[in-house]
Amino acid sequence: MSAAALKVTTEARPSSRLAVTVTVPGERCKTSYEDAINSLSRSINLPGFRKGKVPRAVLVQQLGGMRIKATALEKLIDNAWRDAIQQESLEPISQPDLSSGFDGLLDGFEPGKELTFTLEADVAPTPKLKTTKGLKAEFETVAYDPSRVDTMLEDSRKQMATVVPVEGRAAEQGDIAVLGFKGTYSDDGSEIEGGSADSMDVDLENGRMIPGFIEGVIGMAVGDSKTVDCQFPDDYPKEDARGRKAAFEIELKDLKTRELPELDDAFAKQASEQDTLADLRKDLEQRLKDDAERRQTSNRRDALIAALVEQLEVDLPEALIQQESRNLLEQTAAQFAQQGMDVKSLFTPDLVRNLMQNSRPEAEERLRRSFALTALAEAEEIKLDDKAVDDKIKEVKKELSADAQIDPERLRQAVMDDLMQDQLMSWLEDNSTLTEKAPDEGEAKPAAKKKAKAKSKADAKE
Repeated sequence: MSAAALKVTTEARPSSRLAVTVTVPGERCKTSYEDAINSLSRSINLPGFRKGKVPRAVLVQQLGGMRIKATALEKLIDNAWRDAIQQESLEPISQPDLSSGFDGLLDGFEPGKELTFTLEADVAPTPKLKTTKGLKAEFETVAYDPSRVDTMLEDSRKQMATVVPVEGRAAEQGDIAVLGFKGTYSDDGSEIEGGSADSMDVDLENGRMIPGFIEGVIGMAVGDSKTVDCQFPDDYPKEDARGRKAAFEIELKDLKTRELPELDDAFAKQASEQDTLADLRKDLEQRLKDDAERRQTSNRRDALIAALVEQLEVDLPEALIQQESRNLLEQTAAQFAQQGMDVKSLFTPDLVRNLMQNSRPEAEERLRRSFALTALAEAEEIKLDDKAVDDKIKEVKKELSADAQIDPERLRQAVMDDLMQDQLMSWLEDNSTLTEKAPDEGEAKPAAKKKAKAKSKADAKE
């Protein structure tokens, strides 16, 4: 079937849809009908006839003329669509939809007569920016907090603590209490599902118990029993327990506490690769400073891109939104799998539908950010230098292990994406007004010009 015999017209539709109207000559319609009869004749089994030898009249009588026409029309539409997009150099990004519906078109389909139908498909959008220069953006600063060094050291001490028995005193906050308890609802006296235990270790500092429970245990001595009144919070996960008052009969069976190691050079050697406590402090300080700088750079970038997206004019096609939502869903599934969860049993059809629906706003935002940067590169003719790409690839390869399996094309594309992101952000920094705002402060001040550096994300391992 020659595509040259088709008459094709196109019309842009909203949401980056393209309507393609195709007129198929009568001779081509007749050929499609004859091909359908021959194909069905070769595949059907009828008593008394060999395959491919069923007379036309018998075949039509057995299958019905409408089934033969439907088979012919399906093939005709598929071939015509394929030839039309080749003839007109179209680049659809989704499967086409028949505007008039298949049944309606089938009623008017007659072999030997000209047939006209319209198919619609998503096409890549053409993003445009109302303006690129003079954008204004406000970002939140991230300051290095020296006190976090002490917090991290204390957390490390707790992780390395030795649990020892407590003797001669009552339970205190931070202890580990071994409890037996039974909980009942105060309104009807019914037992609380999952609210009882014969022997359970409860952290009196970080225990995941309802308000009032931990407070009731503090001050008890080993062997003591008491009833503690509590109330479930209104946002408690189990709906039937929300807001209800409860009573717990509690027995303190044993009491333990954490014995923390001394904060000295020996601790530093055990907790890290540093030889002295002073070196460990310096290492933590530098890590926290680097982290603060990375987060502030991220805030600057997010603010600039958000300002750029406000200038974006684009119709997002449904096909891209669905694909981006699937990408987010796959990322979520991969995270669950890394945690050892059975993704196949967890991701039921209902859950997948809900996740796809809930991820739609994020998918649309990610697409807008991507298209905004693409439009900026085109509008300002921002291009990559081949030598810079080659040099970066060499640098990345040096950081990879010698036996790493590298896909050269993926590596090059990842490096190009990374470098282009850097160039675009540097251009935005130079041509926009950034205002910095401290956390929880209303007054903002102009930010110093700064070249935003992005950590290389080129990961081409298979």
